[in-house]
Amino acid sequence: TAAGHELRLRQEYFFASASLQDLLRRHKTQHGELGSLADYVSIQLNDTHPAIAVPELMRLLIDVHGMPWELAWTITTSVFNYTNHTLLPEALETWPVPLMERLLPRHMQIIYLINALHLDAQREAGRGDAGFLSSVSLIEENHSRRVRMGHLAFIGSRRVNGVSALHTELMRRTVFRDLNTIHPERIVNKTNGITFRRWLFPANPALTALITDAIGPQFQDDATRLEALVPLADDPSFRERYREVRRANKGALARLVAERLGVGVDPEALFDVQIKRIHEYKRQLLNILETIALYNAVRAHPTRPWVPRV
Repeated sequence: TAAGHELRLRQEYFFASASLQDLLRRHKTQHGELGSLADYVSIQLNDTHPAIAVPELMRLLIDVHGMPWELAWTITTSVFNYTNHTLLPEALETWPVPLMERLLPRHMQIIYLINALHLDAQREAGRGDAGFLSSVSLIEENHSRRVRMGHLAFIGSRRVNGVSALHTELMRRTVFRDLNTIHPERIVNKTNGITFRRWLFPANPALTALITDAIGPQFQDDATRLEALVPLADDPSFRERYREVRRANKGALARLVAERLGVGVDPEALFDVQIKRIHEYKRQLLNILETIALYNAVRAHPTRPWVPRV
């Protein structure tokens, strides 16, 4: 429905803007100015859902922080990178121009200017064919006028990647064929996903060390070697060492919460930890909303037998 489309756009803009405003605030606190943003910050656009962040960062740099257009655009196109997840043109997100003009009028002004400068550059480079300009324009004109968020993410990013070597090569030949002729160095390959080992090493070095000590380092190259842990599930000594690792991790998190938020957290409480971004519209957002609802319920009825939960 039209109302559903508008809600989706509002959600995407809300979280993209909140993330960028927090990022700029922290960078300015740490470095005193925003001119060095690209030296410290890289933002990955995971598909087109957060692509509105491109004009939003321009708006923040220009309107809020008084930066000239050229410098703001240089910074924007240096910090953003875009991961494409689909080769189907109809699956790439687009938004009706009338909806964007009504809901985000300043962003449409910025998108129009980005597009005008982009198309002028193609004409100056000798690529003035009307069909070519239409294919690389940020605004689709064929049927109803719509903003092409995939094109916006492409033009506003330093690098664009697919999620496999084949996907990336097909992307060069299909959905971004003409844009690739303009920026042939921009599309690069990155394999999607992360192995559990690469996640485990930086996220939980104590658990990594415990497993390595218990069954050897071979599991680092062969996940099936983890089966050697099964007999240790009933080993009192291993179970106690495992509990110590968990206690230490929870204690470290409690100290971090105290340091950054000034809130005391009992490490013996049951923790409900979300280690992921808050997605614009998926279950991570619902989990946060449930957390807020539980918090309000505990405050409203403090005498109920609540399970200790953080």
